[in-house]
Amino acid sequence: MIVGTAGHIDHGKTTLTRALTGVDTDRLKEEKARGISIELGYAYLPLAGGGTLGIIDVPGHEKFIRTMASGVSGIDLALLVVAADDGVMPQTREHLAILELLGVRRGAVALTKCDRVDAARIGEVQAQVQALLAGTPLQDAPVFHTRATEPGDPGVAALLSYMSELESELPARADQRLFRLGVDRVFTLSGQGTVVTGTALAGRVAVGDSVVVAPGNRTARVRAIHAQNRAAESGHAGQRLALNLAGVSKDEIERGDWVVAPGMAASSERIDADLTLLPDAAPLKAWTLVHVLLGAAHRVAHLVPLLDDLVQPNTNARVQLVFEQPLHAVPGDRFVLRNAQATHTIGGGVVLDPFGAARRRRSPARLAWLDALARFNEDGDAGALLAASPGGIAASELTRLTQRPADALALPADTLRLSLSGGDELLLAPAMLAPLEQRLLDALGAFHTRHADDAGPETWRLKRIAAPELADALWSGVVARLLESKRIARTGRSLHLPEHSVSLSENEQALAARLLPALLAGRYDPPWVRDLAKRFNLPEDGVRALLRKLARAGQLSQVVPDLFYHPAPLAEMARIVAGLPDAQAASFRDATGLGRKRAIQLLEFFDRVGYTRRVRNSHMLRPQASWASPDAAAEPEEGILIR
Repeated sequence: MIVGTAGHIDHGKTTLTRALTGVDTDRLKEEKARGISIELGYAYLPLAGGGTLGIIDVPGHEKFIRTMASGVSGIDLALLVVAADDGVMPQTREHLAILELLGVRRGAVALTKCDRVDAARIGEVQAQVQALLAGTPLQDAPVFHTRATEPGDPGVAALLSYMSELESELPARADQRLFRLGVDRVFTLSGQGTVVTGTALAGRVAVGDSVVVAPGNRTARVRAIHAQNRAAESGHAGQRLALNLAGVSKDEIERGDWVVAPGMAASSERIDADLTLLPDAAPLKAWTLVHVLLGAAHRVAHLVPLLDDLVQPNTNARVQLVFEQPLHAVPGDRFVLRNAQATHTIGGGVVLDPFGAARRRRSPARLAWLDALARFNEDGDAGALLAASPGGIAASELTRLTQRPADALALPADTLRLSLSGGDELLLAPAMLAPLEQRLLDALGAFHTRHADDAGPETWRLKRIAAPELADALWSGVVARLLESKRIARTGRSLHLPEHSVSLSENEQALAARLLPALLAGRYDPPWVRDLAKRFNLPEDGVRALLRKLARAGQLSQVVPDLFYHPAPLAEMARIVAGLPDAQAASFRDATGLGRKRAIQLLEFFDRVGYTRRVRNSHMLRPQASWASPDAAAEPEEGILIR
């Protein structure tokens, strides 16, 4: 069991910790000289039942609130310390508010320095404490009268007995989640290397495991573990751990970082959260500067209200926190908010989405997603997240949100699964398919109304029109499903409704029968419009108009003005692009025998139609994209079919 102290400066937290465990947690020279705690102190006591009591001694000075908040994150029990001579003081109140904001629900109260006052004063201070705790989660916390400087003090013994009994009754934390440890200290040991310490908030870790330091995605290997101050082969949620890491240096890790399982390493500059603003705080408007304490991290952020223009005191609100640098978090993480000067605690809350949206953050769909995450924080139902994802959700993203590996997610049996690149999967609730299909059909109908003489857009152009936010795999699956059911059709590379067609007159058909073979014969370097006009002794404007109409009908593709390609050689070049290790202008030029200028024009055409995307000088094949052969135009272009 991990116990965190809380209370005003000089109220005897360190002395009480020493009386309970025999360990002096003030280890720094400055702490010894000044007689106050500056850094977190750690003490461990083996218990008769075989468990270990770990106490985190936090500083009480108002300048060290950040350190205090990091010390009580993830604790099992809060030990609120109040000196009988001083009574309740400002940091007593602030520390209690922080405990409540961080979701601490178990606690005990130690009245210290009872040897310095009479019984009347002890009764008076106890009444102050009970009034302070009224209406909080700690209102029923037992109160112990202690004289920690006296050997064998009955009050200290009673407190230790209470905590020992609670430790034996405390339910074990579930280890099904992936491993996360918040780093509150990092140092080096001679001959050992980098060591980090912190409280494991989820999962298990063992010697030899690969872990990742987040933010930053630095991979490390666990060389050795101390759990609750004892050498161990593994550690688990709820324990204080020291991890000896290989592969990272001390300079690459800082307090506030996280050591996590590889699937959990993603971080973000935006976090959506539910916020509670304290009664004595000032109203917060959009882009207010605040200090955020999350785990052991202390970051500056701008606050953006998501439901109203202002966050009023003594209210709950939904907000987005925008950071300058990425921060690691998961749904359910608790945080504390301080004002712009970092002098007062003004509120706190719970993380909903650790990957907040940069755009449309107030849209109805976005707010519905945050509602689903709030419900997930309460009941842990991952199926609710799936039901709130109209465009599906990647299994890797669901893993990061739930902290559970993909094969351990409890999802409805009828969940649809589509393969993604890198071994990932897109998960979709069946009820989401019909609205997606209707969006595609509506977009096609609107396109035909606007462009009656056009056969229809190609697959990826239609995606940009109808559903640019959808994953490529899902879009491909919806298209394939509609093609198979014949609710849409394809002519060449153009998608269209079955009843829509572009017709040619008899004269146009006769002329097309002469022009199309000439373009096919030109293969990778077909004749320009002007060359065709000269060869067949035709008006250049007439040839241009017909070829444009054939392109709209899906029988040709216009790469640049006045340059049209037959679908057969274009399909061959698409396969060449797919087969190149790195499709750049030079490699494509050499593979096709074309000049550099034409190679660039063709690669830009493939980018434009969504077959590839440009990344610096390379043209990378899009996931799920393929190029249909002219003789297979009636078959689905993409190989994934949703059933």
